[in-house]
Order: sequence, then C-alpha cells, then structure tokens
Amino acid sequence: MYGFAFYLSYPQSLSGQGEASLCKSKEERLLYEDSGGTTPHIKMLPNSKILQFLRSPPPALPPLPQAPNNIPTSPSPPILKQQCKFSRRDFTICSNSSLLLLLGSALVESRARAEEGSAVDADKTDGLQENAPPNCTAKAPTKRAFLDISIDGEPAGRIVIGLYGDDAPAGAARFSGLVSGAAGISYRRKEFVKIMPNYVQHGGVRSYGVDAELAKRTGSNLAAESLVTEWEKMNEKCPGTKNLAGSVGIVVRDPTKPPPKIKLVARGGKLEIDEEDVGADPNGTEFVITSKDSPELDTSTLVIGRVLEGMEVVEKIGQVKTVQENTGSPYFRVAKLIGDKRATVAERGFNRPYSKVLITNCGLIQ
Repeated sequence: MYGFAFYLSYPQSLSGQGEASLCKSKEERLLYEDSGGTTPHIKMLPNSKILQFLRSPPPALPPLPQAPNNIPTSPSPPILKQQCKFSRRDFTICSNSSLLLLLGSALVESRARAEEGSAVDADKTDGLQENAPPNCTAKAPTKRAFLDISIDGEPAGRIVIGLYGDDAPAGAARFSGLVSGAAGISYRRKEFVKIMPNYVQHGGVRSYGVDAELAKRTGSNLAAESLVTEWEKMNEKCPGTKNLAGSVGIVVRDPTKPPPKIKLVARGGKLEIDEEDVGADPNGTEFVITSKDSPELDTSTLVIGRVLEGMEVVEKIGQVKTVQENTGSPYFRVAKLIGDKRATVAERGFNRPYSKVLITNCGLIQ
C-alpha cells in the first residue's frame, strides 16, 4: 500500500542550509535534493506510518472481568440411592391389591354417574309431564244415548252414543235434553239433511214454528251462545284434530257465513251505522257423526261424545245417494257472485239424500 505525499519547492531566496533545515525528515531532504531546490516536485512514496501500522501486531484486548471467588454457589442435590428388595410373592400381592383398588374406584364412579343420569332423566320426565298438553282423546263417557234409524221407512239399526258430561257439560246437557225430550222437543221424526264422504249431518229442530213454541213452554233456550263459549275453550285446551272417526258433535257456528253488512240507518233524525247479519246462525241442535277423521269440522263443531255401538249404521247412512254438488258450474258461480237467492237455495240442497233418513226413536240408556 502506498500513501501520497505532496511536496512544494521552496523559493530560491532560501538556499543552502537554511532550505535544508526546513526538511526535517530524511525523506523530505532526499526529495528536496532530487528537485534541485528549484521547482516543486510531486513524488509518491511509501508511507512509513501506514506500513508500520500494518506490520505491527494487533493490540491486545483488555481482559474480561472475572467473577469474584466469594460468590456462593448452590450445592448440587444429593444423589439418593435406595435399594428396594421385593420378593415375587410380595410383588404379586401388591399388584393385585392395586388392581382391585382401581376396579373398585371405577365401579363406584360408574354407579355415581348412573345415579346422576337417572336423576336427570326423572327431572326431564317430570318436566315433560307438566308441560305436556292434556290428552283430549282419552275422554270417559258419563251418559249413554241411543238413536234408532230408518231409511225410507226400513229400520237400519241403532246407534249408541257416549256423552262427555265432564269435558263438554253444556253440549252434553243440550244433546241429552233433546234426545230424552226433557227440553219439550225431541229429535224424534227429524231427518238427516247432509251426507258427506267423512260424516253425516242431522238437521236438528227448528228454532221457529211448532218446535219453538214447544221449547218456550218448558223454558228451554235454543241459543248457542253457551255452546260457542265451550267450543272456544276446547279449541284452546286441545290443539289438533278433535273430530276423529266415530265422534259426535253439535254444530255451533257456520264458518261459511259472510261477515255482517254495514249500512246507514236514520234514527231520531240522525244517521247511524248499523250491522246487518247475512244468513242465520245454527241454533245449537244440529249434530254430526263422523265416519272418518274430519278436521274441517273443527272450526264449527263442538265434540260432545263418540259412537259406542252402531258404526255400521253410520256407514249405511253414508252410502245413501245424494244430490250432486254443482258448485263448479259457471251459472252457479255468477249467481253466487251477484247474490242471487236461488244460488243460496240450491246450495242448501247439495249433498242432500234422495232417500228419507229419519230418527224413529231416541232416548237415554239408564
């Protein structure tokens, strides 16, 4: 490696020893003599200081501080040596005892879990029983009534009906009063007016004319308000289909009845809004007997009992020919749309039996 040194000549006014005295080092004097002491001269010489630095050994690093000797050190843990001598018999007894202890603890734990599981299952069962809806199909009859049926004057048989006096007291009392004649009027000599694929419907007694006069004499009330209230309670209590096969129910409302019309009426020199009922509500004496499950009747019928004997008689009634339903006719649709009364009269005749199906006799079975 080389260093660069720049030397300028000194003015000629300085001569001889004075000039040489300015060059203190040997290298400077050689440079001055080579230049003749007249002109500046630049020469590249090896730098002695750099060479000396490179050739010199690296400086020694200061020694690292050492830890003092008086610091206490933790003693190493003592090595314990224990010699255990077991005979084969002792080892066998010890292992068998350990196995028995493990089996015993496992058995106790499994029994405890089983007891906890049974307790939880019992709690769940109690909760389900408390929250479960009432069983509306397991009803016990309190009274029995009979109906003797004839078709076109020919006896068809007897139907025995069990009445739910505890579950539907108002409906059972109404039906038993009409069957026994205690209400002043009876189902005797009254006919079935509608035969459907799932049920047959009896026309009941009339709320006008002779039947109404006979009911007034005995103080009987043919209004269906109490029956409607009981029907509403049963719908809240028992969800699902209530008119199952073999059920007997009283028709308490007409679901096809249109809402009342609103009209203006002049009263006392003022116009008032009034509602006019369209059609008549059932009088609470019509009843139906189902041959199949009929959920369509749940919106209009209060179940009061079930058939105990004579379902074959109900099936005979269901086989009677009826007036064909003609609601799909365009003429009927137009007449119904414009409010023609002839369409209403014709609709009443649909599904009506051609033969006369009568109750020839009826009463309570003691």
